[in-house]
Amino acid sequence: MTRPSNKLGKLKKRSEFLYVRNGRYQARPAVVVQMRENPKHSENMRVGFTATKKIGNAVIRNRCKRRLRELARAFLPIHGKPGFDYVFIARAKTADAKWENLRQDVEKALLRLA
Repeated sequence: MTRPSNKLGKLKKRSEFLYVRNGRYQARPAVVVQMRENPKHSENMRVGFTATKKIGNAVIRNRCKRRLRELARAFLPIHGKPGFDYVFIARAKTADAKWENLRQDVEKALLRLA
């Protein structure tokens, strides 16, 4: 029996993001986390990040995604389920939220989804 890998795969195609959109989600003040089971990738988790232009310019959107990427690296191996895809969506508060508040929002969302 093979152990699941801690390496997180990436969602790259728009169709993959749209597939996850039809799953479960948790909305928090600073982030929205979506998840959906993916039978094609049953042994590992894949993750994607998105920030719309409503959030701000490219610098702000990239900052939001960097912050979410770091939190996903920290919490998905602990609270994520193998065989599921996750999408982290930045909100207006993501860029300016205190790190501790953002960390709590991501952790609570993942715990509720698990």
